[in-house]
Amino acid sequence: MMIPPLSMLAPLVLLAVAAMAAAQPGRRPGHLPRLSELAALASLALALGGAAQLVAFGPVRVALPDTGAGFALGLDALSATMTVLVAFIGWVVMRYARTYLDGEAREGLFHGLMLAALAAVLVLVQAANLPVMILAFVAVGIALRHLLLFYPERPAARRAAAKFSIVWHAGDLALLAATGLLASAFGTVDLAALATAGSAAAAQGALPATAHLAVAALVLAAMLKTAAFPLHGWLTEVMEAPTPVSALLHAGIINGGGYLLIRTADVVQASPGGMAALVMLGGLTALFGAVVMLTQSAIKTALAWSTVAQMGFMLLQCGLGLWPLALLHIVAHSMYKAHAFLGSGGAVRAVAGLKRPGPVAVPDIGAVMKSFALALLLYGAVATLFSLAAGPKSPQALALGAMLIFGVAYLVAQGLADAAPAALTRRTGLAALGAALAYFTFQQVAGALWGAQLPPVPVAGPLEWALIVLAVASFGLVAFAQALFPLWAHHPATAGLRVHLANGLYLNALLDRLIGGFRAPASR
Repeated sequence: MMIPPLSMLAPLVLLAVAAMAAAQPGRRPGHLPRLSELAALASLALALGGAAQLVAFGPVRVALPDTGAGFALGLDALSATMTVLVAFIGWVVMRYARTYLDGEAREGLFHGLMLAALAAVLVLVQAANLPVMILAFVAVGIALRHLLLFYPERPAARRAAAKFSIVWHAGDLALLAATGLLASAFGTVDLAALATAGSAAAAQGALPATAHLAVAALVLAAMLKTAAFPLHGWLTEVMEAPTPVSALLHAGIINGGGYLLIRTADVVQASPGGMAALVMLGGLTALFGAVVMLTQSAIKTALAWSTVAQMGFMLLQCGLGLWPLALLHIVAHSMYKAHAFLGSGGAVRAVAGLKRPGPVAVPDIGAVMKSFALALLLYGAVATLFSLAAGPKSPQALALGAMLIFGVAYLVAQGLADAAPAALTRRTGLAALGAALAYFTFQQVAGALWGAQLPPVPVAGPLEWALIVLAVASFGLVAFAQALFPLWAHHPATAGLRVHLANGLYLNALLDRLIGGFRAPASR
């Protein structure tokens, strides 16, 4: 008799305690905060138990009723990874919230909504077919909207919640359309069956026309869920909600669009147009978010723009066909961003307590050019060693590593400045070497963990080569300009550019005007 994975019980535990919160929605609701933390910890234990079952017995699928379109959950390497990640982040956030929300007027309601949101995300990452994913996405959107309105008297909170709901549920509609089109093209909405059908279509060299439309809808849904350019504005305006909400959103919920693409990777990769769209819009989102992030003065707003950039980079990885690295990116970003949001208050106090820093070494153009050459030389040497030891690397993987090393080149430029001490020069050089080693090492690890369930990197044709060159050149030019920024930071034209960038080139204001966001819904 098949034993259902323990991880599938985790949402039920969370929902049971969330239901208890309905009876105690007010201030200091007895033992509910501690019970909420214990429920989150229990969900983590169940997630780990499910991962252990996967190792011992292999993948499992449970459906009620036992059909492809019924309520089906599955456990494999991909879902087990995300389940453990979400449960761990959820436990950390709920532990933090127990103290952070102590004494709030609707403390009990907050814990109930957070547990409900966590339960919905756990269902999402264990979904075995698209209808269950849609239901989970809708539930996540409803719970998160109520969390964003935790302080309904704040106009900014009402505006952010309204904007989020429009963009998020537009993604639900796009996913619903994709589901219908995939059912028409392949006769199934089961994720495992779609992977088989996508692989077969890729082997034959063509997708049905209906499937191409389905991929377009999937890409649209993923971009709406990940706050991709130009509909990124809602993600930067959710700071009116309590910090635990921001941590859960930026470290967990925002990854839903990327996970959707990873689960449908075989079908998406069979569409060159869909992959090209992911590379172009993902790369643009990454560059735009990274540049705007540098102009922000508030730490949480800077972190929000960082999330925009990171999600764009993750979409770029998907578009290049580097699916295991995209999943690794989700895991790493979730850990980092949860810590960053929950520790933001301490970071502000630490910076405020610092003494006035000394002079900063400003690299000239010669130092910047040397830094990029050195970083790329070290990267090339490490890439050659790994290729000899573990086999040749795809052009997509080499290009992605080059984009990452451009960021390290900025640090190397500081070390090569004339005023830089020798110790800084050595440290920045080691940083470039360490980044290259880490990239190829983690690439091997990700491939070993998840590569068997994901399609291989596609062979680069003319379109793929053009996109690779465009992406590498774009990231290189932006990184080069950032490294030279201290040289022209005080130019009069820079002040105006900084203002425009700090406001995200006003794209969010245009979205506000389009959806009536300047007239935030009245508090009820």
